[in-house]
Amino acid sequence: MRGLWNSDEAARHSGELALRVYSSQLLGRDPSLVLHGGGNTSVKLREVNVLGEALDILYVKGSGWDLATIREPGFAPVRLDHLLKLATLESLSDPQMVSELATHVVRAGAPAPSVETILHAILPYPYVDHTHADALLAVTGTADGARRVREIYGDDVVLIPYVMPGFDLARLCAREFPRQAHAGTVGMVLLNHGIFSFGSSAQESYQRMIALVARAQAYLETNRAWNLPPAAVTVPTAGRQDIARLRRDISACAGYPVVFAIHGDAKFLAFAQRADVAQISQQGPVTPDHVLRTKRVPMLGRDVGAYAAAYRDYFARQAARARQPKIMLDAAPRVVLDAGFGLGCVGRSAREAAIVRDIYSHTIDVILAATALGGYRALPEQDIFDVEYWDLEQAKLQKTGAPRPFAGEVALVTGAASGIGKACVASLLARGAAVIALDINPDVATSFQQPEVLGLCCDVSVAGDVSRALESGVRAFGGLDLLVLNAGIFPGGKRVAELSDQEWRRVMQVNLDANLTLLREAHPLLKLALRGGRVVIIGSKNVPAPGPGAAAYSASKAALTQLARVVALEWGADGIRVNTLHPNAVFDTGVWSDEVVVQRARHYGLSVADYKTNNVLKVEICSRDVAELAAEMCGSLFDKTTGAQLPVDGGNERVI
Repeated sequence: MRGLWNSDEAARHSGELALRVYSSQLLGRDPSLVLHGGGNTSVKLREVNVLGEALDILYVKGSGWDLATIREPGFAPVRLDHLLKLATLESLSDPQMVSELATHVVRAGAPAPSVETILHAILPYPYVDHTHADALLAVTGTADGARRVREIYGDDVVLIPYVMPGFDLARLCAREFPRQAHAGTVGMVLLNHGIFSFGSSAQESYQRMIALVARAQAYLETNRAWNLPPAAVTVPTAGRQDIARLRRDISACAGYPVVFAIHGDAKFLAFAQRADVAQISQQGPVTPDHVLRTKRVPMLGRDVGAYAAAYRDYFARQAARARQPKIMLDAAPRVVLDAGFGLGCVGRSAREAAIVRDIYSHTIDVILAATALGGYRALPEQDIFDVEYWDLEQAKLQKTGAPRPFAGEVALVTGAASGIGKACVASLLARGAAVIALDINPDVATSFQQPEVLGLCCDVSVAGDVSRALESGVRAFGGLDLLVLNAGIFPGGKRVAELSDQEWRRVMQVNLDANLTLLREAHPLLKLALRGGRVVIIGSKNVPAPGPGAAAYSASKAALTQLARVVALEWGADGIRVNTLHPNAVFDTGVWSDEVVVQRARHYGLSVADYKTNNVLKVEICSRDVAELAAEMCGSLFDKTTGAQLPVDGGNERVI
């Protein structure tokens, strides 16, 4: 554990709050200390209000802010005198506490103060840092964690037994801290929760945190429980159908579609393949902060029926205890361990699943270290249950608005690097889907820098590329619900008398044959979609109204449309609907360069503006128009529509 404090960087931050921001960001840079919004920091300042009154203010990290990226607005300023009075109460419900904190924030628009605000207030130091350091959690996650903490730190830290975060913990610390603290106290350890450091400056508090965690790491290293050598693993055996079926069962038990991200790295496979994994993984998370993120323990086994039964049993038992079965739907387990694929992470979005992956990766580190140290022991089941069904957590669930329409669903779009395909990716993302974006252009791999998109370079006319893309997509997101077939080519205009066999076959290969391959390979996955699979084919106006010089293109799109009609007939029994869009004159695509548009406009004796709006409605059609209708055709408005063909052309006289 090495500190990141840089005096030159620190000098660029003016004021105590700015230095608080700087040191908080340093903590947030290290995922072994805090992850995804975890941890907490604060500073106590004296300020003068508009009336000229001097006020003692506690600036504490606000809810929703991450230490790695926090800025000054991310700290909630709360009146310190009121917090200290609250700490003297014998009892205070968490909803009451939240209300008291909110009504004593002194800046309009500030974020909600942390639930640990009162705890920060009672510690008699200007700066307070709180992390969930992996090394410390490994030490306290053993049967004799308290003894080991004393062995590491002596009386340099105050030791507090586990109590759920909130007022009760603050009240306990208000009582215990003065009893144990002395002039040399530099920190406080909360068993199975985390570690605090404090000081008279941001630098002192930060460096004390680094030093305290380094001592825990050194202890683990001395006991051969840190930086453990990798274990041997066997080759993963689960295929995309196994994964997609499991995702379907998880979704069905949860009551909504989920993203199910598979991670088959050696670390996760080794953990899932351990002989004692059933014991060490089923005890629970290493800290209450992770309870709210990973939502319960992993499920084990390779039998899909056993998975489904385990989920149903889990929901039944927890709903009976909580007496809140509707809220239970948002408490679905988030982690699956399997010797056949490693780690599976569940989320309503790819972003949620990625957070679960990050947290469980560190959970594995802690569990393995604690196991090597003498045996991992998590919080008792009742404590885990109490955190998950905490008043404040339930209030969050009840306030959560309706998810976006495609939340938890997975789409695949071909020709996704530009034009209509790229616009389809954006429209599906806006509705909450995770998207597998395919294109022959390698730029697709870097065009979408977000966890909800997997960009893959893929030649859809090569069956092997298609199979590999589906395999990668299923491992990234768990399955397939929506398929938008957009990729195609439009060769330069040639009349039939000049059209070569080679050019004809190439157009048919990309515009028709490749789509047949994708439909065939995607069918088993679409059958497993919780809400039924949906397919949208991007056809062309040339199907009902072909033009001269486009024989290969028009014939390929007509054949594709006929294929879509047959597929709609055959797949209806599987609950899969298949519809086709026929766009025309979409000029913001790779097919239309500015030069070509000018040439075509001149050919018809029109200005460029008139050429682009040469339709009944006199409107210009853009990629987004097509994409939005494609996305809507995958939504509930078209639940009872299949085999349809809709124009997106502003009205074409030849078609009408």
